[in-house]
Amino acid sequence: MADSTNVERPGFTQSEKMVGQKFEDVFTNHQDKRIMVATFASNVDRVQQIINAADKFKRKVAVIGRSMSNVVKTASELGYLSIPEKILIDVNEVKRFKDEEIVIIMTGSQGEPMAALSRMAASEHKQIEIKPGDVVVLSSTPIPGNEKTVSKIVNELAKKGANVIREDTHVSGHAAQEELKLLHALVKPKFFIPVHGEYRHLQKHAELAMELGMKRNNIQILSIGEVAELTQDTCKMAGTVSSGQVLVDGLGVGDVGNIVLRDRKHLSQDGLLIVVMTLEKESGFVVAGPDIISRGFVYVREAENLMEEAKAIVRKALERCEQKHIVEWSQIKTIVKDDLREFVWQKTKRSPMILPIIMEV
Repeated sequence: MADSTNVERPGFTQSEKMVGQKFEDVFTNHQDKRIMVATFASNVDRVQQIINAADKFKRKVAVIGRSMSNVVKTASELGYLSIPEKILIDVNEVKRFKDEEIVIIMTGSQGEPMAALSRMAASEHKQIEIKPGDVVVLSSTPIPGNEKTVSKIVNELAKKGANVIREDTHVSGHAAQEELKLLHALVKPKFFIPVHGEYRHLQKHAELAMELGMKRNNIQILSIGEVAELTQDTCKMAGTVSSGQVLVDGLGVGDVGNIVLRDRKHLSQDGLLIVVMTLEKESGFVVAGPDIISRGFVYVREAENLMEEAKAIVRKALERCEQKHIVEWSQIKTIVKDDLREFVWQKTKRSPMILPIIMEV
C-alpha cells in the first residue's frame, strides 16, 4: 500500500528546510508585528522550525488549540521537540508582551470550524483577538475539498486588517511521482493497493504502477469498507464490512439513523405545528379545540390571522370527518395533516412538521 495524494505532481517533494528559511524571512520582514502561524499539530518538525525562528528573533511563543498543546507537551517530553527555556508562555500572558515579542502557534490551517484560527476569524476566541497589522501565516496547502472553507477564513482575517501569508510557507508531507517510482522500484511489490487520496489519485497511482511494469490484475483500487483477500498468488476484493460515519448522540452510539436525522433537519428548517383537539369517545364529535401550537414556524402573536385561518381549516377537516362518519384516529390525523399542510404551503411556501394530537373524553 502507498500514499497517493501527490501522485499527480511530477518530480520530488521539497525538503522541510525550505520552510525554515521562509519563516526567518517572515520574521525579518515583520519585526514590529505580532506573528501567528497556523499549521498541522501533527507536523512536529514544522513546530520546531517556528520555535527556532522565534528564539532567533527573541520572541516568546504561545501555543493555542488542544491538539497543538498536547502535541507540543508530548513531543517535548519524549525529546522530539527542543524548546529553549522560558520561551513558552501561557496564552493568558500574551497581553503582557508587546506585539514584536510574540509568536502564536495554533491549529486551523485547514479551516476546521472549531479550531483556534477559525474562532479568531469569527471573533469567538476567548483569549486572542485579531487586530489590524497582525501577520497570520497559513503553513499548509488546503486539502482537496477544503479550499472554500480556507478561502472564507482568509477573507475574514483580511476584513479584520490582518496580513495573511500563504506562499512558500509549506512543503507537502506526501511523496511526489519520482519518489513513488523509487519506492516501487525498491520494493518490487507483487500486489499493490493505492491508498490515501481521492479516487482520481488512486487511479493515477495504479497507472503509475502499470507504467513501471505491474500487471493490472495485481492492482486493486478499494473503497472504504471493501475487504481485500490476499493469498500467495492472488489479491482480490472479497465482500464488504459495515463502514462510514457512526453518529454519537448522548449515550447512544450509532442509534440515530437517517430517518431521525431527516426529521431533525426538517424541524430545523421549517419548524413544528402541533394541532391539539378533543373528541367525544362515542360520537367522534369535537368537544374542544382545535388549538394550534407553533414552534420554530411563526411567532404566534405576530401571526394571529394566519393561526385563526389555520384553525378554521382544521375545523372544516374535522366536520368532513363527522359527515363521513370517520372515527379512526389515524384517518382523522391524516386528513387534518394533509389539509393543514396544503393551506400552510399556499400561505407561506413553507412545510413545517405537523403533529396532530387527539384526546378522547
